Amino acid sequence: MESREIQNMESFLASLLKQSGEDSGSLLQILREVQDHFHFIPPEAIEWLAARLDVPRSRIEGVAGFYSFLSLAPQGEYRVLFSDNITDQMLGKLELMQYFCNKLWVEPGKVSEDNLVSVDSTSCTGMCDQGPAALVNGWPLTNLDPNRLDLIAELIRVRKPLADWPPMLFEVQDKIQKAGVLLGEAFEPGAAIRATLARGAMATLDEVERANLRGRGGAGFKTASKWRFCHAAIDEREGSMICDVGGLPQRVMVCNADEGEPGTFKDRVLLNSYADLVFEGMTVGARVVGASLGFLYLRGEYRYLKAPLEAVLARRRESGLLGRSILGEAGFDFDIEIHLGAGAYICGEESALIESLEGQRGRPRNRPPFPVTQGYMGRPTVVDNVETFACAAKIAEKGGAWFAAMGTAQSTGSKLLSISGDCERPGIYEYPFGVTVEEVLRDCGASDAHAVQVSGPSGTLVSWQEFGRRIAFEDIPTAGAFMVFHRQREMFLAAHNFTNFFAHESCGFCTPCRVGTQLQKRIMDKIASGHGTPADLEELKRLGEILVNTSHCGLGHSAANPILDTLKKFPGTFERKLKNLAFEPAFDLDGALATARQITGRDDEWAHL
Repeated sequence: MESREIQNMESFLASLLKQSGEDSGSLLQILREVQDHFHFIPPEAIEWLAARLDVPRSRIEGVAGFYSFLSLAPQGEYRVLFSDNITDQMLGKLELMQYFCNKLWVEPGKVSEDNLVSVDSTSCTGMCDQGPAALVNGWPLTNLDPNRLDLIAELIRVRKPLADWPPMLFEVQDKIQKAGVLLGEAFEPGAAIRATLARGAMATLDEVERANLRGRGGAGFKTASKWRFCHAAIDEREGSMICDVGGLPQRVMVCNADEGEPGTFKDRVLLNSYADLVFEGMTVGARVVGASLGFLYLRGEYRYLKAPLEAVLARRRESGLLGRSILGEAGFDFDIEIHLGAGAYICGEESALIESLEGQRGRPRNRPPFPVTQGYMGRPTVVDNVETFACAAKIAEKGGAWFAAMGTAQSTGSKLLSISGDCERPGIYEYPFGVTVEEVLRDCGASDAHAVQVSGPSGTLVSWQEFGRRIAFEDIPTAGAFMVFHRQREMFLAAHNFTNFFAHESCGFCTPCRVGTQLQKRIMDKIASGHGTPADLEELKRLGEILVNTSHCGLGHSAANPILDTLKKFPGTFERKLKNLAFEPAFDLDGALATARQITGRDDEWAHL
């Protein structure tokens, strides 16, 4: 950089640090702003930030290199990332991406020679109900087709600022196809808080217990138990309650809006149209556990929601529903900050999310201790899903018995499903727990369904013979994804796509996952290229056992699910791709020596292996 450019850069960085209070815990948010401004993280910026924040340069480079939306090398003025989920591929993503690259004379995965644009793939963007989708400099593009891509290519050629692009390119619809108690009933902001104050914090916790609310992120841990553990948390080092400056127990509420599971987009709709319900649930939880600080960790793909969500928070503060002495209740102080992720699926795991909140790489922590005792900055922390907090607000308003009357005994209330794939009416559907897969398929117009991937790649593959099974924690638990495949789909392609996803998203923390997901990918690539053998299938099964039993976190535990489920329920999709050999090496050594033979002029039998 020239001296003038360096001065401008330092001025820009100084303003960012002033906004963040020069807190190294805000490093990820700072780096996001740097990425937006320069289209990458310049080395001069890293050096300047390291000196001002008094952190090692390696830490900043480590954070920048961990998140896929940050880059240490220039990515062009326009960075276009096509969503690579299997549902986008089914809608023609691969052909559309190549068409777009041809229009701009750029190779996939590379930056154009004039540094104007780069085009690549990214993991699911949470727009599966209106794909094929993509991101341009982090902003969503939906319902892509050749005509839209022609327009986008022309806007890029003339260097039109994104703010001046036609709004229809960025339109994201809710597509609520079936509403229930969460999506179909009006909610008055403040109703749940008033009910909580009238009833009392511990009585409200009893109502959550009576409702038998379980976490909607997929694991199904009882919400009341998590809140109770956090409320009772004691700092073992000092033998006393952790307190903030005001003398009140200092605990933290975190809303996990890092909706990264491919095929899931229901949290996007809740945050877009039901933000008051979500923030109200967080505030109720804060009253129960005694928290004064809250975070909404918003996935980077949903950055377009940040400004509207900030407006909702501002309105709630003006109405006395956030801030000091909420609704006039002395000592009831609670506020919420929004932090943006930067493209890392692993941050959906609660301890990795907390690491990211602290400005670190999003790597899962060793447990114990659990977040409810030592979470964000060592303080007792509740991490719950967006939908969980929405349910909590309804329970606080209407009571636990009302909620428990819906669903099943072990799975009470309703569940939001994100439905995409081979169906006439993709979108959001709300059902009481206990609904069968067959009922859902009928409602969404999936007349020729042959398989359904429930809860994304980490979930369960349901074959046509199992459509009588139910969506419930006691049968098929789910975070919300429901991807439909009709009879003509080759299920190997779905398993291959999911295998690539896990290999890309592994954080690399533990060896079984770091190496195992790559080995899975290589074997699946080998089978896809027509060189697979029965021995490869046995190796996939063996790798699956290692991943399930030895990985550090849930990503590794579930990374083999798509392969193992597909092998079990659709074995023919693999067998049709195999060669009739017991074994074939994945690496062709003789072929690799072809260049050497050409250079030396030898092609006799002794020059071959």
